Amino acid sequence: MLEKSFDFAAKESDIGDKWIENDLFAADPASAKPPFCIMIPPPNVTGSLHMGHALNNAVQDCLCRFKRMRGFDVLWQPGTDHAGIATQMVVERILAKDGVSRHDLGRDKFVEKIWEWKEKSGGQIIHQLHKLGASCDWARERFTMDEGLSAAVRKVFVQLYREGLIYKDKRLVNWDSKLQTAISDLEVEQRETIGTMWYMAYPVEGSADESICVATTRPETMFGDTAVAVSADDERYKHLIGKNVILPIANRPIPVIADEHADPAKGTGAVKITPAHDFNDFEVGKRHNLPLINILDREARLNDAVPEKYRGMGCLDARPLVLADIKALGLYVKEENNPMTIPYGDRSGVVIEPWLTDQWFVNAKELAKDAIAAVRDGRTRFVPKNWENTYYEWMNNIQPWCISRQLWWGHQVPVWYGPDGAQFCAETEAEAQAAADKHYGKTALLTRDTDVLDTWFSSGLWAFSTLGWPEQTAHLKRYYPTSVLVTAFDIIFFWVARMMMMSLHFMKEVPFREICIHGLVRDEKGQKMSKSKGNGIDPLDISAKYGMDALRFALLIQAGHGRDVLMSDERVEGYRNFVTKIWNAAKFCEMNGCVFAQAPAAATLPVNAWILTKLDQAAQSIAKDLDGYAFNEAAHTAYHFVWGTFCDWYLEATKPIFRGTDAAAIQETKIVMGYVLENMLKLLHPFMPFVTEEIWAETAARPNMLMAEAWPDAAAFADDKTAAQTDWLFDLVAAIRSTKAEVRIPAPTKIDLVIKEIPSGKKDALARNEDIFKTLARVESIRFSKDAVPGSVTQVFGDTTFVIPLNGLIDIAAERKRLTQEIENLKSFITRTEAHLSNDSFVSKAPAAVVADKKKSLADARDAAAKMEKVLGQLTG
Repeated sequence: MLEKSFDFAAKESDIGDKWIENDLFAADPASAKPPFCIMIPPPNVTGSLHMGHALNNAVQDCLCRFKRMRGFDVLWQPGTDHAGIATQMVVERILAKDGVSRHDLGRDKFVEKIWEWKEKSGGQIIHQLHKLGASCDWARERFTMDEGLSAAVRKVFVQLYREGLIYKDKRLVNWDSKLQTAISDLEVEQRETIGTMWYMAYPVEGSADESICVATTRPETMFGDTAVAVSADDERYKHLIGKNVILPIANRPIPVIADEHADPAKGTGAVKITPAHDFNDFEVGKRHNLPLINILDREARLNDAVPEKYRGMGCLDARPLVLADIKALGLYVKEENNPMTIPYGDRSGVVIEPWLTDQWFVNAKELAKDAIAAVRDGRTRFVPKNWENTYYEWMNNIQPWCISRQLWWGHQVPVWYGPDGAQFCAETEAEAQAAADKHYGKTALLTRDTDVLDTWFSSGLWAFSTLGWPEQTAHLKRYYPTSVLVTAFDIIFFWVARMMMMSLHFMKEVPFREICIHGLVRDEKGQKMSKSKGNGIDPLDISAKYGMDALRFALLIQAGHGRDVLMSDERVEGYRNFVTKIWNAAKFCEMNGCVFAQAPAAATLPVNAWILTKLDQAAQSIAKDLDGYAFNEAAHTAYHFVWGTFCDWYLEATKPIFRGTDAAAIQETKIVMGYVLENMLKLLHPFMPFVTEEIWAETAARPNMLMAEAWPDAAAFADDKTAAQTDWLFDLVAAIRSTKAEVRIPAPTKIDLVIKEIPSGKKDALARNEDIFKTLARVESIRFSKDAVPGSVTQVFGDTTFVIPLNGLIDIAAERKRLTQEIENLKSFITRTEAHLSNDSFVSKAPAAVVADKKKSLADARDAAAKMEKVLGQLTG
């Protein structure tokens, strides 16, 4: 027996425990069922569940629960990422409270401290995913630093090194001077600001009065300039190509070169080239074999490559001195405000410098070839397809991948150096030592490379390393390649592309057949959630208020193909009301003695045939949409079936049956109602697993938990003809209700209905369902007549025309006045909204969801205005 309401705070944890106790999340490699496999994007071990995690995992869980119910052997592979920089910073902060630094401990002891922290505090996000209802195979949880995955990392590195695809080189990287390490582009935060563009003259060598004007936002980097680039087609500078200009202050000649990087239409058309401190300039330098002058040290201070007076200064300290000296030389031209973005470390908060340093790189361009081909020939498919273009753009322009980090926490580079610097790459130190001893002909003293690998290197192996590779395990043979990857678009390049490259190289097969891309979670206004804006929503806080089912449904019902999800407290609260609606519907069924665990033999009553047909239609529609990753469409169908079809129409329509005396009709309805409720719970379960599981458990003694049940199949009961007639009947009721509302007749007020036109078949259907029709439409009497009815409103509903007499029900004069004012208000709203939508600037800048909402509001307003004008015309006439 169901309680008064669903106490989600008390029940969710217990339900989750029962799923695990019954081993319902586990995959079975020996199963005869077809396999279905998803790899969880491994969250950082330092992480806490945020709304992006909630969306991503709600989508995956919905899909996994659905596939299990459809008869698949599902492996949802869980795990966490060791998160090099983030984890190291967490432990360093803990140590700092006791006045201890990692250098005080030394590398080995510090790494031990991290492992201690990981074992004690590193599982928070896994616990939070349990609360979300994530049905991962938790017994198979992996960690990117566990022994199996570490062995896979070493094997991959060594093989790529021996194939010449991993190498050490001096190139520009994103350098974090506070953390003292290279970082990935994903760890760089671009901040918009208004900076300054300074213009200065570089004198032409050998000329007393000719110079080239260049512009820069960082004048202190001029000491690293090794050329000035101009366009070969720029008539202003053609005669200077091949000549030199004199670098001010340093008094060093540098060449004027012709390069496509210089755009005659931008700035002065001449660009100072600093190859060691700008990524674009680095490419120009390679094309022209320019010297690379590194002017910064590890702390981002000016080094010995600059004039003595500036050495040891930070960039911002040196800048005013450089400008003052330029002005003193008479080479200052002008300055102006310049909108720009400055890169900052997302964890350190310092400006990120392009810095020339020795790092380990992967030849990503070579690995990308197969990864591009796999998408082009359809072995892996993006959903929605348009994200293929983003993938191709990134992959076709891919640069060498910097995989080394100057950290202590992570997979240490498996390379050892001999006394003369010779490299020995091996999976173990013993193998490296043996190779070195053979090379030198004696025992050699080796020193291991101190760098660790980028975390994207190990997570790039996730699709096959978690299944046991390099061992040929049963899981690897059965579940690879995986079925689908579910992820947000912002890591297509950082993670998806790397998995494609690594998997194809080592497994000779794509890592996943499909890639389902979802959008980002934003606030109700379409703005990105951030701490600084104060518009973030904590998924655990909001689920504590309204329940996890409400949160999940609020996310899933917006999870369309690539569309961003707008979130607010009010949205989640609204779907808490949906949970309550489901619970109350189940209570209604209970109170009316509905029969469970019994399929109906037949449905003789039209309303019962109708609901069974609607159940079949909903089950097929939801299944089709979930198979196509249209989670929003599937959720909308489920919502409307439950709230509208089942609750608002069917349950209301059964009330006169239960009040009647036809025992056979009552019994049939009890059986149909119980059958539909049970199957409705199955339809809802992938979206709202907790409340559905609780209703399932409390309404009858059943052998299986709901999660283990099969997807509904009510095709045998479908009766399309009867369902179509009942649809018409309910649509007529809706039209009568709408007409009453338009002229402000209170909903409970009963009316006398006059029907002027109606086909004979529909007249018969009305007669067969007269009690239900009168109850739902609040109709006192029905009269068929073509005579005019004074003081009435007439509506044409398809091939049926009905009249509602108004005398005695409303003040007709007052209603005319109200409608006139309402129409004026709507026309004003329509004009304002049309102006918004015709503004190209608004449409291009506003989030797609906001524009779509405005378009819908406009359409609704136009429709409402047209209906009111029609009614007003009848009242006036």
